[in-house]
Parts: sequence; C-alpha cells; structure tokens
Amino acid sequence: MILERRAHTGGHIFCKEIEGINIHVYGAHIFHTSNKEAWDFVNRFVEFNRYTNSPIANYKGKLYNLPFNMNTFHTLWGVNTPTEAQAKIEEQRREANITEPKNLEEQAISLVGKDIYKILIKGYTEKQWGRPCSELPAFIIKRLPVRFTYDNNYFDDCYQGIPIGGYNKLIDGLLKDIEVRCGIDYLEDRIHWNNQAETIVYSGPIDAFYNFCFGTLEYRNLGFEHKILDIPNFQGNAVINYTEREVPYTRIIEHKHFEFGTQKKTVITYEYPREWTPGSEPYYPINDEKNSILYARYKELADKEDHVIFGGRLGMYKYWNMNQIIEEVLKMEMWKK
Repeated sequence: MILERRAHTGGHIFCKEIEGINIHVYGAHIFHTSNKEAWDFVNRFVEFNRYTNSPIANYKGKLYNLPFNMNTFHTLWGVNTPTEAQAKIEEQRREANITEPKNLEEQAISLVGKDIYKILIKGYTEKQWGRPCSELPAFIIKRLPVRFTYDNNYFDDCYQGIPIGGYNKLIDGLLKDIEVRCGIDYLEDRIHWNNQAETIVYSGPIDAFYNFCFGTLEYRNLGFEHKILDIPNFQGNAVINYTEREVPYTRIIEHKHFEFGTQKKTVITYEYPREWTPGSEPYYPINDEKNSILYARYKELADKEDHVIFGGRLGMYKYWNMNQIIEEVLKMEMWKK
C-alpha cells in the first residue's frame, strides 16, 4: 500500500499535460545512469527516448555551453585547443594563489580560475543558496566538471533519457496493481498505519518522524511560474540557466524539448530559489556541518528501528538523483529474498 500526502502520485517527478506537452511540474528531471541494472529496471515499465541534457548558461545576454568544455572556453577566451584552455585556467589559478580555500568562492577560483567563477558560478550559486559564495563552505564544491573536449552532454553516464509520454508513465508502471491512497499524511495517524503492515518504508522528513526532538533540519525551497506561449519555440533548448545574481530566477525550462515536441504552442517554467521555512515544501537538503551533525543524531535513532526503512532525499537527508535512489534500493537484501 502507498500512502501519498499529495493529491497525486510521483512526488517531484510528477508531470501535468498542458497543450499536449508533459510539464515537469516541480522542475526538470533527466534520468541518467551508468548502472545497467538500474537502467534495465526503469525500462521494464516505460520506454525512454534519446534526450541528451545539454543546458546553456545565459550571462548578461551572452550564451555559454555547460558543462565547462571547449565550446565554453572558446566563447570565453577565443581559445581553440585543450592546451590553450588548460594554460588559461592554470594562469588564473596561479594569479589567485589560493592554497587553502576558506570558502566556496576561494574553492571555485582555485579549481577553475576567476573568469569561469565570475560568469558561470558565482551568481547562480548565490541564488541557489541564498547567501554570498564567500559565506558558503568550501566543501560544497569539492570539484567542478571541466572537459577539454567539444562535448555539450552534461552527464558522463552511459544511459540517459526521458520516459516517452512523460514521467507519469513510469509512475503508473511502478504502481500497477498496488493500492494507492492520496491525500493521506502517514504521520497524522501512524499507529493505525503501522498496524497495517510488517514493514514501513518512510520517505518523509526524518526529523518530522521523530517529532523534531533534536531540532529542525534545513532545506532550500523552490518556486515555479508556468506560462503558456502562443509560439512553437521560445528558447530552442530545454534548459537555460541564468547565472547573473540580479536575475531572480535560476533557469527557464521549455518542456516540449525534453520529448522533441512539435506542438503549435509551448510551455515555459521560471524556477525561483527560495528560503525554506518549516511547513513549506523541502527540495534540497542543506548538507552543511550544522545540519549534518543534526541528521547524524536522527540517523542514530533510525538505525535502531526494526520495522521502518528510511529512504529518499527527506528520509536520508541527502541530495539523491533518481538513479542513485534506485541503485540503493536494488542493493537492499530484503528485495532479493
């Protein structure tokens, strides 16, 4: 039995059809993995298309390819070869002379130099986290993907795509023949529901499960503004990031391009990062030192549970991608019995 607090199934991968286009209601989701077992698992339920994630960054009206690759470096500096690009980055790293980065800003500059940091990292990151890069811990950016090839594919994974017909097709396949009850908050009557099953898989906030006995874990929140436009093509790409701090949204999503749509109209979504407050929707766990220590205390309680499994971004307080959580589940011995 599935208990779903929302009025619909699927959580954040839920899609809504508008003008014949499958809208990623809670932001862009691209399935990608190098784990063949995980790829074969999802393909049991739905066929995936050949979509390749190649986002573009817009900084003051100029466009740059992501992730950082030779196309990016050519636009930035006019360089044509990997040797020239590497020399430019190394020159800026030496000029910065940062040996022990004390914050995210210093960490990023020490990895890729000041130009890439200023144009493609600083503003976007400050919007996402709601605070200056100089106040964010260095460990948030342990490394940055830098490619010295002309390859705009964001992911290195072997398999990548979008479910043909949208993510609801995957959701429906996963939940086929399973009883689903929407609009029910498990925590409001947990004693009743605990009596219905031998095992509970809980994917809500772990601190809420324990009535916030140690305090409240923190997240970042997102806001979405969907618009229907009476034109067939707005921006020519599924995702364009806006890296200026002054632009209030982090990206614009044009959903039809996820499935190579040819509809006469298009639907775009502006994505706004927001401060999270208790009671608002949690999106991104803030895995800084303070919250990590707090989560460890909750996990210690969770590890003692005999009949409850904690999963997902909220239950495990970790920024899981879809493929990663599937891989975690497939490794669990209980499903192999």
